[in-house]
Amino acid sequence: MIAGYYRDVLLDPGGGVAWDGGVRRNVIVADCRRLLTGFLHGAGTTAGGITGLQVGKGDPAWDRPPGPPPATAGQAALVDRHPFTVPRASLRVDYLTGSTVTSAPTNRLQIVATLGPGVPAWPDADHTDATLREFGLVGVLDGATVLIDYVIHPAIPRDPASTLQRTVWLVL
Repeated sequence: MIAGYYRDVLLDPGGGVAWDGGVRRNVIVADCRRLLTGFLHGAGTTAGGITGLQVGKGDPAWDRPPGPPPATAGQAALVDRHPFTVPRASLRVDYLTGSTVTSAPTNRLQIVATLGPGVPAWPDADHTDATLREFGLVGVLDGATVLIDYVIHPAIPRDPASTLQRTVWLVL
């Protein structure tokens, strides 16, 4: 069974922990399974691994009771139509044995994204502030960007000087 987890840690300008969201489950979406079968099938299908991590504003209505809805495996894209993508080159992707990083392939991946001060550079034309409410790892299947996992989370308001460290674990 494929499973996913994540942890968000917000750091203040001095590098101290301002907030720690703890470890939570994420939802592995249907396109992740299609991506995996594309790898295994080989012929006629081009599948790329993790190409980035998208973050989005989600829906501000999620801030009101009853809170954000649960993510579903049928999610095909972020709700934010103009998400920010942390490119693969800016992600740290490691194999894990238990909690130890290893160079040999295993059934566990750890992906770490660090969104430093001013990243994403919101507000902009599509975002009134830098609040984050959703994210998903993305890959490429037959030339199209597809979601691998998806999370809707309580709002994380970002000030221009904070850093968000997001760690995602995938167990395959």
